[in-house]
Amino acid sequence: MSELPDDLPILERRAVRVVVLDDTDRILLFHTRDPDHPRLGTWWELPGGGMDAGETYRDTAVRELREETGLVVPADQIGEPTWRRRASFLHRQVRHVQDEVVVTVRLRGPGPDVDEAHRLDYELEDYFGFRWWPLPEVVASPERFYPGQLPRLISGFLAGEEIDEPFELWS
Repeated sequence: MSELPDDLPILERRAVRVVVLDDTDRILLFHTRDPDHPRLGTWWELPGGGMDAGETYRDTAVRELREETGLVVPADQIGEPTWRRRASFLHRQVRHVQDEVVVTVRLRGPGPDVDEAHRLDYELEDYFGFRWWPLPEVVASPERFYPGQLPRLISGFLAGEEIDEPFELWS
């Protein structure tokens, strides 16, 4: 693992990111910023977050989707965690170090608008937009993403490849 910057208190946790696909293979991404670190600019991010005590990865995915998007999906609709990664990033006044899994959820219709009613206060500030991205546009985009290798790895992941991504010092 790369040397971590000694810049902020460290929070180590397990987390889940969710690739939400609609029936036309568009992927839901949030347009995101960190008000405490404007130098980071903006980026596009998969929904997801930290696992609470006692949660399975499926429990976390279901909870995070409800909180961040308003989507309510059954746990058995959450795919297997075939993309595993470790990453570190700044968020507010904490350096997160996360062991993450990335899973899929396939919706049975077109991607709906996001319902922000259950978002946490910081999510209401950090997420300022969303978009249902066609897969080829994600792959070809010069935009910045979290996970950073999303454009390079997403096609293989969706084709069923097992991915063990090396450590990413994202910010």
